[in-house]
Amino acid sequence: MSIGQRLTFEVIAVDWQQERVWASASACEDPTLRAFLLGLRRGATHQGQVQSVHNFGVFVNLVGEPAGLCIGFIRGPELSWLRIDHPADAVAAGQRVVGESIDVDTRRGQAQLSLKALQEDPLVPFANKAGFVTTGTVTKLIPFGAFVRIADGVEGLMHNTEFRDEPVEDPGQIVSEGDEITVRILEVDLTRHRLTLSVRNLTPERKRSFRGTKPAASSQSAADRWCHQ
Repeated sequence: MSIGQRLTFEVIAVDWQQERVWASASACEDPTLRAFLLGLRRGATHQGQVQSVHNFGVFVNLVGEPAGLCIGFIRGPELSWLRIDHPADAVAAGQRVVGESIDVDTRRGQAQLSLKALQEDPLVPFANKAGFVTTGTVTKLIPFGAFVRIADGVEGLMHNTEFRDEPVEDPGQIVSEGDEITVRILEVDLTRHRLTLSVRNLTPERKRSFRGTKPAASSQSAADRWCHQ
């Protein structure tokens, strides 16, 4: 690059206060690729084939993309509403997938997709269930609480302050992974996809009423079976 050289670039940001413009020449190095990426509207549905699976995400060959390139990418959290240990638990190389376009980066020559965006959010049926009681399975212990699964794809956090009146220092003193326990829904946050649970102030009658039951196979059936206290 030299003074006086003419460049083709893409404006990526404008700072009106400092009167500065940020531009990217790399975004225009391959006009064919850039044109294809700009044609991928955010929120639109696109098809592709999984090229490779890694611990950080999945690369996908999109239908219609320039030959010899692989521009589709799916981050691990965008593969499924279910908790997965590795992207390979959700997809495999060679698999055909359909995802929603959530971001396009012309500088990197990449289109980010989400499979989860086209799947029903399993937390939605629980939106109005604050105060309800059901059973769940302890899936993970952490220093400040425990995660409890109450239906497929629906896990809530029970903080150390919600085990009993006096906060516990170690949730392992109260429960173990795999335990089935009776819990109450404290809060459902659909925006952040968070569920807050508690076992405090559950009457003995409520605890006995769920003894021996198992979490339902689907979030809808689980929501329909709850009792309110």
